[in-house]
Amino acid sequence: MTALSATPAVTPAHPVLRVAPAAPAEAAAYFRASLVFHADVSDVAAALAAGGDPGFVVLDSRSTASWDQGHVPGAVHLPTALIPEQAEQLLDKDVPVVTYCWGPGCNGATRAALALAELGYRVKEMLGGFEYWVREGFEFETWQGRERRDADPLTAPVDAGDCGC
Repeated sequence: MTALSATPAVTPAHPVLRVAPAAPAEAAAYFRASLVFHADVSDVAAALAAGGDPGFVVLDSRSTASWDQGHVPGAVHLPTALIPEQAEQLLDKDVPVVTYCWGPGCNGATRAALALAELGYRVKEMLGGFEYWVREGFEFETWQGRERRDADPLTAPVDAGDCGC
């Protein structure tokens, strides 16, 4: 055996490491890029709760019926299909936009972010969408007023202001 083949390659018996993790520099670049494109529900909520100008606007890209069912307080309502014709009347291109839709099983916020980016807006997508906004116990608005549900212990700490991430 040569020095290069002295240690035979071992294929892991489980799928976790069947494809090796990226090199640290590649992983850092990937995760840095992910943070450029995404915002966490709790980070958005904290920025809005701090008062004053958070430096971004939140955009709900769902239908009117969905908006009426509940939405993030202060969000702008602009369904994805209407972005090309109405974005310039509702949004300032100098202010970043954070889009959301129903939740992780819906790519509406991604489609809205794409439509806005193609129009020249700086955008991020709020991971978890409205589902995780509600599940993490943040206040939301409906056509009847403001509501809040208890935090789901599977998605947020019950007795802490944040998860400590």
